[in-house]
Amino acid sequence: MSVTANADLKIAAESKTAMASRLAPISGRSPGTLIVHEIYRSLQGESLWAGWPCVFVRLTACQLRCTYCDTAHAFNQGKPMSVDEVYQAALAYKTPMIELTGGEPLLQHEVYDLMTRLCDAGKRVLIETSGSISTLGVDHRVHVILDVKTPGSGESQAMVWSNLTHLKPIDEVKFVICSKADFDWSVEIVDEYNLTSFCPVHFSPSHGSVGLEELADWILASNRPIRFQMQLHKVIWGAETRGV
Repeated sequence: MSVTANADLKIAAESKTAMASRLAPISGRSPGTLIVHEIYRSLQGESLWAGWPCVFVRLTACQLRCTYCDTAHAFNQGKPMSVDEVYQAALAYKTPMIELTGGEPLLQHEVYDLMTRLCDAGKRVLIETSGSISTLGVDHRVHVILDVKTPGSGESQAMVWSNLTHLKPIDEVKFVICSKADFDWSVEIVDEYNLTSFCPVHFSPSHGSVGLEELADWILASNRPIRFQMQLHKVIWGAETRGV
């Protein structure tokens, strides 16, 4: 076997080991349970629903490691709860809007039943997903907030691009911009998939990498119907505050 082939096998083995480690916090859980990092009520910080009261159900684990991730605490911290326990905990806040987030919430298949039950209860349900898992199984009533991973995230190769062809008018797409190269790449994706004709598209600056005025100028110069987005919760409570 050649040196190159040996190196490829080693890389593949290391990647498999790393993935197993990332998924370990949710492996072996009992059927009908979710590993939940936290459930709390705050103001929605992103999307067209920014500023509205919202209950957040944050699930544990993510298979990705984005360079700008601000919820690394959800990678491996959490406790098992039945779907019914999570459902009741979310409803207890008596808030019309509920968001499923993570980590990557679609890693735990029980979340599909939870979303449907919450929709049946009359809640406006949002799910924020990395785009690296197919969204086809998500209840059509759910607002999918699809986070397209840019090259600057370090995880653009994980995207399931067919997700962009299944978008509904109630869905939204966001790009976190780490550089001008990221911006240009993102505009190309918006154009290639004609995203602004299907649903709202948001560009957010990666904290510490792109300035607010800088991104605003790029959006205006692009002459595209793209929405500039900031994380409202960080403006109010600061970037390091959890549970908001």
